Amino acid sequence: MRDFCTKWGKRIATPQMLVIAIVTLIASFIGMWLKQYPGFSLLGALIIALLVGMIVQFPIRAWYVGDNAVRAAGVKDAAGLISNKLLRLGIILLGFKLNLDLLFTTGLKCLPIAAVIVTLTVIVTYAIARWLGVSPLLAILVAGGTGICGAAAVMAISGSLNVGEDKKEEKSNDEVVAIAIVAIMGVVFALIELIFGPMTGLSDEQLGVIAGGSLHEIAHAVAVGAALGAEGETMAIIMKLSRVLMLVFAAIIIAIWYDKTQSDVKTAGGKRKIVFPWFMIGFIVASIIGTIIISVWGDGGQAFADGLVNIAYVVLGMAMAALGINVNFAVLAKKGGKALLASFLASILLLAFCVLIAIIFF
Repeated sequence: MRDFCTKWGKRIATPQMLVIAIVTLIASFIGMWLKQYPGFSLLGALIIALLVGMIVQFPIRAWYVGDNAVRAAGVKDAAGLISNKLLRLGIILLGFKLNLDLLFTTGLKCLPIAAVIVTLTVIVTYAIARWLGVSPLLAILVAGGTGICGAAAVMAISGSLNVGEDKKEEKSNDEVVAIAIVAIMGVVFALIELIFGPMTGLSDEQLGVIAGGSLHEIAHAVAVGAALGAEGETMAIIMKLSRVLMLVFAAIIIAIWYDKTQSDVKTAGGKRKIVFPWFMIGFIVASIIGTIIISVWGDGGQAFADGLVNIAYVVLGMAMAALGINVNFAVLAKKGGKALLASFLASILLLAFCVLIAIIFF
């Protein structure tokens, strides 16, 4: 225990950790502040925090790191530690956003539909990406973000995947590429649904189902749903949260699949080391606790759960900003094109499928 505390103390108690923690916290608050305004609301707090992190890496390198190799290594390690550890904490706290009473009563019809949507979208997006020549790691991250819930899904799935030390930097870069792609696709398709949805003649309920079933981020579904009236907004949120719930099962299944088919990490005995995403269990536990609190304490419980969700977004915003600080722009430009095309093609198919579902079942 003493060795453990000494080891982690040396990584945490550094000037670079203090600098990066302050910078990422400010970036997270900037994201939460800007998301209130039109245009920025479509991006959402997490994507804004990522963009801030990508921007501030330049003054950090110019004014703080310079030619100091110790500071450079410290900044990279601090950003990596924040993005890795706060990701898990943020995902767990995000579980308080899921009201299971709502999902298993009003949203009961949406749950099996969400399971089908997520399964087909992840498989189809991955297949298209691999066909286009995208690496397996980036392909599955883009597939998860497209099929489930955008940036949070990318980060959760990435946190579940077991890679060797030599691939950790590649994994970090792929996270940013995948997050950028699903953010772009989310905004594009949110605008498409906002503009053309009312012209289709479908009901507000049907348009809400389409928004919740097809859009990438929770922010996207909420933004489109808010323009559809009370019924449309409710259905958009329920459908989207149904997909978010699938994140738990998807992350576990993808982690096991990746370890068996892609990971080359082995133990000393030569056996494959499988990492189980325990933080996803924490996500479910948090959602259960939040549901109970809301059921027992009513509005007071809802306010408490909302407070924890706000903390979750602060923590996740810090993790996103830390990712941005370490992003390699050359890799982003080199690897993004084919993966972006894969997500675009899959998003078209996803939208068409959700329109069909809305017409048939709602």
